[in-house]
Amino acid sequence: MGKRGILVAGAGGRMGRAVVAEILATPGASLAGGFERPGGPQIGKDIGVLAGLDAIGLTVEGAADKGLKRAGALIDFTAPEASVANARAAAAAGVAHIIGTTGFTDADNAAIAAAAEQTPIVKSGNMSLGVNLLAALVEDAAGRLGDDFDIEIFEAHHRDKVDAPSGTALMLGQAAARGRGVDLQAKMAGMAGRAGARARGDIGFSVFRGGGVIGEHRVSFAAMEEVVTLSHSAIDRGLFARGAVAAALWASDKPAGLYSMRDVLGL
Repeated sequence: MGKRGILVAGAGGRMGRAVVAEILATPGASLAGGFERPGGPQIGKDIGVLAGLDAIGLTVEGAADKGLKRAGALIDFTAPEASVANARAAAAAGVAHIIGTTGFTDADNAAIAAAAEQTPIVKSGNMSLGVNLLAALVEDAAGRLGDDFDIEIFEAHHRDKVDAPSGTALMLGQAAARGRGVDLQAKMAGMAGRAGARARGDIGFSVFRGGGVIGEHRVSFAAMEEVVTLSHSAIDRGLFARGAVAAALWASDKPAGLYSMRDVLGL
């Protein structure tokens, strides 16, 4: 089997550059190109040089259309509006779409689900093996520990991260809610803007933004006599890129549908 061509959205950004480097280092993968939003300052620059590598003769394009013709998969860590547009473009081209973007609205999620009826889409709040294993452990723990154990999810990221709580924190919250057999939105709503005692069964979120923190997540189950904490620390953005490339290779021959990293990893 030949190498799978992978296109990179946001190729000039921090995650885009990490994904490019990972593709070039991965057996069985080849770089089909990269693109940025129209008018972006990185357009026309060599993709390899932007990733801190030697020039490779591929330059950043100002749209996805040409690259989609060369690709079997598209990796996308951009912004919600761009990712929704990319999902539609990938579906029209029959290209697998790997989405690591977070901060989607319900309407955005519906649009992505509609695109997944035409092409395989892997969408996850976090692409790392460790975080997805953490989510599985959180779901199991939430199901085993009754609601006399309060659940609190703490997350920390760099100062430039826009959405809060992070997509990963919400993913962990959803895992806890599944374990408890409850609706996350209903339990989060009970925490918003309220002073006084905490309601039994609430799932709380604590957010830190500052400096260059890549990603820290902790889920604590706190009872009156003991506290159980599960945690994950991201040390290098390369781990997210590695997971995204693995997802692209996995999804490129899958039938249309909306998948998660738990599908990719077999968790």
